[in-house]
Amino acid sequence: MTANKPITIGDVVVNPGKRESINLPVADLYISTSLRMPVKAICGRKAGPVLFVSAAIHGDELNGVEIIRRLLRLKALRSIRGTLLAIPIVNVHGFLDQSRYLPDRRDLNRSFPGSPRGSIAARLANLFIQQIVSKADFGIDLHTGAINRSNFPQIRANLDDPDTLDIAMAFGAPVVVNANIRDGSLRACAAERGMSMLIYEAGEALRFDETSIRAGLRGILNVMRHIGMLPASKKTKTRPVTSVIARSTQWVRASSSGIVSARARLGSTVVEGQRIAIICSPLGEAEEDILAPFDGIVIGRSNLPLAHEGDALFNLSTFEDVPKAGDVVETFASTHQDLTAAT
Repeated sequence: MTANKPITIGDVVVNPGKRESINLPVADLYISTSLRMPVKAICGRKAGPVLFVSAAIHGDELNGVEIIRRLLRLKALRSIRGTLLAIPIVNVHGFLDQSRYLPDRRDLNRSFPGSPRGSIAARLANLFIQQIVSKADFGIDLHTGAINRSNFPQIRANLDDPDTLDIAMAFGAPVVVNANIRDGSLRACAAERGMSMLIYEAGEALRFDETSIRAGLRGILNVMRHIGMLPASKKTKTRPVTSVIARSTQWVRASSSGIVSARARLGSTVVEGQRIAIICSPLGEAEEDILAPFDGIVIGRSNLPLAHEGDALFNLSTFEDVPKAGDVVETFASTHQDLTAAT
């Protein structure tokens, strides 16, 4: 087997067989305290792909931080081939402020590839591209829903690219969405470089969700085995998840303002015309049903009990075979609930 090559992150050279904790300089705070982006580089003795796993590009999305923490504690990484770059907190400013955004209110995930002489967001994006993305072959970026909004565990990726489709199905999330690439996003920048990259979406901002964390950790390990970074697992405690690809997704919006109740749960299967929520006035004098516009599965929802007219309430996905997709989602949910209950 060919020996691995050293990798340089910042001013640190990580040699084969070594693990290094690296702090990339980001910016100084008002009080002249240096702010740095933490990176763990694990360089295997044997050659293989370079994979980056990142979290908290939006500083209030915390599930990915915990996923990476658990990943780095695994003994399995002692036998890694290639190199793992783990970045648990990309948006360090937002993480400190418990905010999605940077201090200038810019969204880091709309600021790539950035510039070394631009805004705070542009400089941070440029640092990440130069020090991490440019040195990797594959990427997995971990996200959650926004504040007061939850996502069912899902992979979003460019499924028109065969290599990306391959690792998306290997991840083992119950739902895989062929998502459009947005200008300025990390995924758009990776696509321009020909890199296969996945977005894992699960849970809600500023909250830990055990099912989402366990599924995300398991998915990363599945991908690492699939691309040859880790040996095949000899045994598994859970049944493998067969992913289903969503044909399309659509947000169902509030048709009037009021108090929202009787909402469909995340991951539930709905049929066209089914009542998935009720909106009523505070005095209880007016009540309106929110109906599912088509057969599908709830892959995202607002958790707020209040809604203005036009607010997004449910993200529904439709599939070629909705009952089959529902079975996959139910199997996933029961498997991971069993695991969570056992801890």
